Formats: sequence, structure tokens, C-alpha cells
Amino acid sequence: MNGVLERTLGILELLAQQADGLELAAIADRLDIPRSAVHRLLSDLVRCGYVRQMRDHGDYMLTTKLVSMGLSFLSSTGIVDIAQPLLDRLAEISGELVRLSVVDGNRLTWVARAQGARQGLRYDPDMGSDARLSCSSSGQAWMSALSDDEALALVAQQGLGAPEDFGPNAPTSLQAVMQAVHAARERGFSLTEETYAAGLNAMAAPVRLAGQPPMGVITVAGPTVRFTPQRMLALGPELLSIAAQVAAASGTSPFFNKSPARSNGRKPIYAA
Repeated sequence: MNGVLERTLGILELLAQQADGLELAAIADRLDIPRSAVHRLLSDLVRCGYVRQMRDHGDYMLTTKLVSMGLSFLSSTGIVDIAQPLLDRLAEISGELVRLSVVDGNRLTWVARAQGARQGLRYDPDMGSDARLSCSSSGQAWMSALSDDEALALVAQQGLGAPEDFGPNAPTSLQAVMQAVHAARERGFSLTEETYAAGLNAMAAPVRLAGQPPMGVITVAGPTVRFTPQRMLALGPELLSIAAQVAAASGTSPFFNKSPARSNGRKPIYAA
């Protein structure tokens, strides 16, 4: 990470994962950048309003400026306006957390959600966290809409990750990943049981028009004690119907119309 731009973006991406902030030394060590260079870049980011320091010589953390920019962009694209009523409907039917992620270049980012659980256990992770392709329901659903060669290339590039970082049933080999992808392709949606995290089950379906690469993924997730495989299978037709409706309505959004995933077939890497 040598260029000024790459270093600056690296700092922003690192701080985006640290809600409590990080001290300068920790940022420098994690990004392998000299502390003097990190200090200069942080000073510029503070001056421009993207980062703030908690106190003199204290931790640095992001301001809401980047969030505000992102929300303004999403508002102008109409993505949330298109999807939110459909996500709300699926959340009401399922009683669980429903999320929409969109493919944007090399990223798949969660941009909208609806919470169906009104009481009891609720699964509600932070938006923008990275998803592991091999063990996430969203990753397996996305790969099910690609060829085996494309899916294998993506998993090989990202890796399987350390088993202790994910659920007890996380795939530990490429063969196991592809078995899950094939099962998702056959039924039309993915179904995972404690693969991404212990105590969590999830299902997901790609959002795409016929003959086009996926433009996003709709995911439903909930605690294993109530979001059982039987419930997920019964919910499958509703999930597929909502995904199809979001895809059909996507033509009204300039974001989807100009998405690289649709226009040039670039194969994105999951990061949400």
C-alpha cells in the first residue's frame, strides 16, 4: 500500500470496521504504514471532516460524512424506494431479518433491510460487514447464478477463512462449497444452517433478470431455534417471488441500469 490515495482509502476502510476508533499506532501497524505518514493522512482527513479525534492524542474514528454521502447517493438512485416495500412484505411474512445487497463493481453491499422480528431473539448485524463467500447464504446464492468455474475462482481468490471464525457447519473444502452451490442452484435459493455464525440460519436468492448476471441478493436470516430448515423451505416461494419482483422493478433505477454487473459482465467479489 504505497500511494497516497491507496493509503487514505485503507485508513477509511479500516476505521469503518472500528466503531470505537483506533489510535494512530494501531492504524499504522495494521496497515504497515509509517506512523509519520499516517499522522499526515489523518490530519488531512480530520481537516476535510471525514475523521475526528476523540481527544488530544486519543483514538481516531470516522464521522458521519461518508455515511451521509452514501445515503444521499442511494436516495438519488431510487434503489431503496424500489425495494423497501417488497422487503417489508417479506419481513412481515417471515418474521425475520430481510436484507438486500447490490453488486457494485467488485463489491456486494447491503443497502436496505427490514426487521420482521417484533419480540424475542433478533438477528441484526451491522450493515457493511464483510461476508465470506464460502459460508454465507448470500455468497452461495450469488455463486449459484454463476458457472462453476466462476464460482470456484471467486472462492479460491477469497479463501475459505479460518474455521473458528465462522459457524460450526462452515464448509472446509472447495468440494463442500460447491456442493452447497449446486444445491442452491437446483432449488433456486441457498439454505445454510450455522455456517456463517453459530445459532444462525439463513436463506438467500439472487436478484437478476433472465440472461443477465445477478444485480444483487435478498437474504432472510434468523435464530436456529425458530428459523428451521422446514420454515426456510416453506418460505422459498415467497423469497423467489420477491427477488423476481425486485429484479423486474430494477429498470426504474439508474444504478441498476448502469451497473457494471449488468453492462459488462464483470464478476464481483462479495464484501457485505
